Amino acid sequence: QVQLVESGGGLVQAGDSLRLSCAASGRTFMTTAMGWFRQAPGKGREFVAAINWRDMNTHYADSVKGRFTISSDNPKNTVYLQMNSLKPEDTAVYYCAAHTLGIVTDRVERYRYWGQGTQVTVSS
Repeated sequence: QVQLVESGGGLVQAGDSLRLSCAASGRTFMTTAMGWFRQAPGKGREFVAAINWRDMNTHYADSVKGRFTISSDNPKNTVYLQMNSLKPEDTAVYYCAAHTLGIVTDRVERYRYWGQGTQVTVSS
């Protein structure tokens, strides 16, 4: 099994920055890529960004391109999401997830392991 723990959420104002972290433990060698998703109240889980552990290939949702950056520290089994120029519409619970498929994907159903989430609130 793989355990994922997110941290770094909080309450910020529009235009501010936050960096989320996701620490993986357990059988991390099984995973090949990690992603960030978010879920706002009353909405479905939305893809944000993903990164492949091995080749560092990344993929972003159009809504965050140019503002968010996903990165990884492989020796620490940690993935980061740097969020700049935050907007009120970025308010959501942010989840990290991992899968074993060897691809970068935005499909929520392909992610097998999930963290508990961290709240990000952006005030206007």
